[in-house]
Amino acid sequence: MPAEQPTWILDARRAVGDRIRVRRLHMNMTQESLAHESELDRSTIQRMEAGHEMKLSHLMHVAHALRVHVTDLLH
Repeated sequence: MPAEQPTWILDARRAVGDRIRVRRLHMNMTQESLAHESELDRSTIQRMEAGHEMKLSHLMHVAHALRVHVTDLLH
């Protein structure tokens, strides 16, 4: 069983998820359409926006689909 993550990491992941959601909504995209554009599953997008999953490769796919640099999602 993995060790529990520090609060600051959980907060950072939630902030990244919030940035993804805000950008997605700004582009009038649904989670389904973002999933299609980023070649990921909708459930992956949902987990990312909730701050539960933050694989770098997934972030890169999402950033490309949202037409932003991945660093824009990180800060």
